[in-house]
Amino acid sequence: MGIKSFQGRRAEPEKVASAPICVSDFMSTDLVTFKKDQTVFEVMEGLLKHNISGGCVVDDDQNLLGVISEGDCMKHISDSRYYNMPMDDNLVEKRMTCNAVTIDADMNVLDAAKKFIEHRFRRFPIVKEGKLVGQLSQSDVLRAALDLKGQSWQF
Repeated sequence: MGIKSFQGRRAEPEKVASAPICVSDFMSTDLVTFKKDQTVFEVMEGLLKHNISGGCVVDDDQNLLGVISEGDCMKHISDSRYYNMPMDDNLVEKRMTCNAVTIDADMNVLDAAKKFIEHRFRRFPIVKEGKLVGQLSQSDVLRAALDLKGQSWQF
């Protein structure tokens, strides 16, 4: 007599009801910021000290004025050498990127990932009513993806 195998009726896969995973859940809020009247040299020191590749430029009321990156500093170094100018006399306001592209804190973090691909930025400032409230980096999105591992990507 052979052994019979019996498989019972399989349960339907459980659907995970998940709330939208917002940028605000993963953004950094303890930010290194710069002022427009600082020198590029001071920014370079700050970037190296904090091991970051760029930061937001704000006024005294935390209004976002722009962003400055390692690339902006590299351009200053290159221009200074080419034009034989002192490196420490150039202000952030001359080198920063004005009209920075921002994203909303309520945006789905996976939609933010698409923005990173479209714009090829390393970070996006998060602004609420003109004030800088946070920053989302590519590594923040990667962290979010790991947290979502095993869940449906549909939100």
